[in-house]
Amino acid sequence: MSCIAQLQWVRLSKVRLRCPGTPAALVAILTLIALPLCPANAARAVPAKPRPPARLATPGPGASDPAPSNVSPELNATDLEAFLDGLVSAQITHDDIAGVVILVVKDGKILFAKGYGYADVEKKKPISPKDALFRPGSISKLFIWTAVMQLVEQGKLDLDRDVNEYLEFKIPATHTKPITLRHILTHTPGFEESVKDLFVPPGSTLEPLSAYLASHIPRRMLPPGVTPAYSNYGTSLAGHIVQRVSGMPLEDYLEKNIFHPLGMIHSTFRQPLPEHMKPLMSQGYKRASDGAKSFEMVQSWPAGSLSASAEDMARFMIAHLQNGRYGNITILQAGTARMMHARQFGLHDAEPAMALGFYEESSHGHRIIGHGGDTSYFHSDLHLVLDAGVGFFISYNSAGRGETGGRTQIWRMILDRYFTHIPPVPAAVPTAEVDASAVSGNYIVSRRSDDSIFHLGALIAQLAVSAHKDGQIELSLLKGPNGKPKRWQPIAPMVYREIDGHLQVAFRKDDAGQMELIPFFPFMTFRRASLLEHQRFIISVLAASLGVFLLTVLSWPVAALVRRHYQKKLDLSSLDRRLRLLMRLVCVLNLAVAAGWLGFIAHGLSNIGNFNSRLDLVVYVLSVFSGLSAVASFLAVYNVFRAWSDRARWWGTKIHDTALVLACVSFAWLLLKFNFLRFSSLY
Repeated sequence: MSCIAQLQWVRLSKVRLRCPGTPAALVAILTLIALPLCPANAARAVPAKPRPPARLATPGPGASDPAPSNVSPELNATDLEAFLDGLVSAQITHDDIAGVVILVVKDGKILFAKGYGYADVEKKKPISPKDALFRPGSISKLFIWTAVMQLVEQGKLDLDRDVNEYLEFKIPATHTKPITLRHILTHTPGFEESVKDLFVPPGSTLEPLSAYLASHIPRRMLPPGVTPAYSNYGTSLAGHIVQRVSGMPLEDYLEKNIFHPLGMIHSTFRQPLPEHMKPLMSQGYKRASDGAKSFEMVQSWPAGSLSASAEDMARFMIAHLQNGRYGNITILQAGTARMMHARQFGLHDAEPAMALGFYEESSHGHRIIGHGGDTSYFHSDLHLVLDAGVGFFISYNSAGRGETGGRTQIWRMILDRYFTHIPPVPAAVPTAEVDASAVSGNYIVSRRSDDSIFHLGALIAQLAVSAHKDGQIELSLLKGPNGKPKRWQPIAPMVYREIDGHLQVAFRKDDAGQMELIPFFPFMTFRRASLLEHQRFIISVLAASLGVFLLTVLSWPVAALVRRHYQKKLDLSSLDRRLRLLMRLVCVLNLAVAAGWLGFIAHGLSNIGNFNSRLDLVVYVLSVFSGLSAVASFLAVYNVFRAWSDRARWWGTKIHDTALVLACVSFAWLLLKFNFLRFSSLY
């Protein structure tokens, strides 16, 4: 659907939202939050005759760059097919991908459409761009936003009105400022990330949307309209508002007002699929060699349940490229469409901004808007090059070994080939080295959960910025095709562009004086971590605590064997003997708690649909044992007091008991800080 289950959870490698470079389980947590419903990119062809890139009508990165110094080859179907055939075929073979569909529109028509690989590997079923159904994940959101804007132009919805006025339940007034549809469309409602019941196990019956939304309201972590933090819940909330205001089920509204007018006869949000569409559905895979997976059931379905063919997506792209018009059909008035595409919320003039639902991806001297999407098995991008009349859609039915980065590589190569643009050589920045030093550190993503058990993952999977003497920087999660972090050169104070590339990042201090990293994707941002939040500190405390517990447990039988060998007895009082036994049992308990939570997370990561109400009992049991673990830290304090009060006690024992109390208190602090003591089944 779009960026978990994304933080997967915000994935930030290979020019996309991924989080490599941290412990796999915790990275996967973030991946998880970003995977379902994560934005992606799309490309498109260039005009029949080469022309210099038009200046951006709306401010954005690259808007003032000069025309390219060399001419792009003509974008036509013949050249594009020859260019893509080799690239995609190599990806399929090398990355163990089952199938890919690519479609390019230009000047109101389909320029290129082709399927590669198979929709069903076992049956060797080819992919038909006309009617093979793919799951474009969070690209689904664009249809919800289009529906919202239809009702806005009819005067039935107001983008700046409190959403509670449209709902039968209430979003809590955590902040003085209410949440509006404009906030939701720009991903600035301030909701924290939530994972539970985003997907449900195959064969499950979906809960009514209204009931799901009322029972899964995420905490309002941030004030609205201030910080972008991608929200699947927000999109589903908007979809529910559409059906309440329109007076018809959302699926019916979308079919009547978007699918049918555009002739999108191979598209639906319905789950499970209507019977006549089931034979058209592509199988989904993790890798082509792993076998087909079950049809994914999205509970937060307005945010990512669309099933559609590539040619149907072409009709939708053309309608937006032509400001709401497709042939003689109008799904949006031109003014409404232009407002939807316009820059709405950005944190820095040098970086892309949110439009209404779409987000800017401007590059190569052109203004580009788009969206991406991921489910567990499908990975898609949609891009609209507005000033060139070009649209690009790509969808994979498997991630393969490439971790979904292949689509980004193809899009970037299309831009480089058909929209050739050489950025100007930046002038020297006098403060480059000082700036690089000032921005270095670890950063925490805004798309996170501060109030659930996934808070730990958000803090551990951090983006590290490191400075170099020449004023350049590296960002740990943003890696090139070689797997190494890219270098970014200063082009203005606190603004950096990737070397040999077009992407930019910027830094600024927010209203609280904290350093903020503003990336080239505008639906989230990063703030610098404090000492107590720093990745190294958290990992060190956790590793040291678990290490003390493990060594204590392992040394328990060893010490007994040594005493038996030398025929020595424990020279302790009965109380101290019991304390000694209890402390070792506490170590076993703490290790079991850590293993239990890790097992819970690993089970959910194996399939995001596993994070559902069926695991509520497991969460409560683990929370109870976590509570016992925290209480046991008081026993450790008493134990160390007894040890140091006994002058006859061996100094080695005193040191061990001191290390043990520090480990117990630190572990209890981690359990408290990262919400493992909340006794809540919402996460």
